[in-house]
This record gives sequence, C-alpha cells and structure tokens, in this order.
Amino acid sequence: MRAYAKNLTHQSSVETQVLVRQTPSIGWMLGCLLTLGMMLVATQLYAADENLYAKNYQAQSTYQPKSQSAQPDTKMYLSNRKEDDNISMLENGYDMMGSSGFSATDAPVDAALQHGKAIKADTVLVYRKYGSAKTSSSKFELIKKAAKSGGEVDEKDLVEGPIEYQYYASYWAKLPMPLFGVHVIKLVRAASDEDEQKVAEPGLKIIAVIKDSPAFKANVVKGDTLLKIGDVPLDKADDLFAAVKRYAGQAVAVELLHEGTELKTSVVLNSRR
Repeated sequence: MRAYAKNLTHQSSVETQVLVRQTPSIGWMLGCLLTLGMMLVATQLYAADENLYAKNYQAQSTYQPKSQSAQPDTKMYLSNRKEDDNISMLENGYDMMGSSGFSATDAPVDAALQHGKAIKADTVLVYRKYGSAKTSSSKFELIKKAAKSGGEVDEKDLVEGPIEYQYYASYWAKLPMPLFGVHVIKLVRAASDEDEQKVAEPGLKIIAVIKDSPAFKANVVKGDTLLKIGDVPLDKADDLFAAVKRYAGQAVAVELLHEGTELKTSVVLNSRR
C-alpha cells in the first residue's frame, strides 16, 4: 500500500514529496476478507429473497380493478387449466388485476401469495409447467452431431443443467355486481390474402356472463353477440359502457345474435350506486 505525505520546510519554499511504504498487517487483511465475505453473503441473501412474481408483475390495463375489501383475505390456488379458470373467474364476478410470467428453476408459490397480499388481490391463481433442461439425451445428441461433423464438444456443454419451469400467476379482484353483467371482445375476420383487408364482425362477442347478473337472469349466454341495447348500436366496448350507464335501473330492449339467429329480449339493468 502506498501513501503520500507532503513536508514543507521553513528553510525552503520547495515542496518535497516523501514516499512512505507500509506493509499491511495480518489483522487488516483478515478484516478485509471478513468484510468481503459479509458482502457476498448479503448479495446471495438478496438474490434468494427476490420475489420473481413481484418483479415480473404486469398490470392488466390502465383500468385497475380493486377488491371491495380494504384488507382482503387473499386466497391462493394452484391449477393447470388457465383458460378455463379465466372464464370461470369472470363468470363469478372477478376481474383480473394483472399477471406474472417468467422462467426459473425454483420459484416458491408462497411468493405469489405474498405479492397478491401486497397488491390487495382477493384471489391468486398459480400455474407451473415443465420448461427445459439439459439432460443425458440432449448431451448424447451433441456428441452425435459433433461426431458426424468432425467437430468438437465443449466440456461445459456436457454438464447436466437444472430443470427450468414456466411460472404464471394471475391476480383477481372481486367486483360489485355490475349494471349488465357481460365480458365482451370485438371480433375481426382475418384476411384470406395480403390484398384483402380485415373486416370487423358486427356487434360484440360475449366471452363470459357474470352469474346472477341482469344479463344472466335474462338468459344471455356465453357465445351470443350483442348488437344493440336500447337505441345504442354496439360496435365497440365503449358503446356497451355508454349504453348501460344510460339505461341503468331501467328495463331495456337488447338485440343479439344467438347461434346465428337474431333475437330481441328485455333486460332490467341494475341501478348505479
């Protein structure tokens, strides 16, 4: 270790630099090693404690559904039927707050529950499926390929790697009973060739009907296409929002397509609170 000291003499205005050499003591070196060890341990603990569900969380949309409870009792369930679960949750009056998706060798599901509580979700659904791993068979394929081409195999490529899994979690909020009670999408007919333009299908396709809602009680079902509510033609989701607000608390005529047949029914909408 080198240190520099400056010595100014009274007899001369010349500044002289004096080089001082110091040999580090055993105690000093042990102290440095101890500090370095503590830093490494702290880094490892931080990495181990990182919540991958929170790190990879993406909100569903700018509209942020919230639980009716200020402090919900968050529940977590493990499943393997994501698409069916999504429809079931919508039908039971939930809306998705957001989701987390990532690959990892190990991600404790309790961390998903922890994040669900942090964002005040009512329900968390967690999915895990096999991703990939470097196995004995994949190593054998590398060796065969190298033998055929006359190439070489790097030793590090023969090390059997850990199994990676695909993790996904969705976070749900239980909502108040809606005015009408459907979830819809806008369908667009795909072009058959490059020159043909995409054509929007008429109305709004229903992907879920909320149980015990006005739509449910009027026998509107999943797969129907909403065409009109009252005097409001339904071409986009905003049209549906505007219509149910306009006719809130009233009995209103609803036109729809059911299995290809155009029908008209009457629905008594809930009132706004």
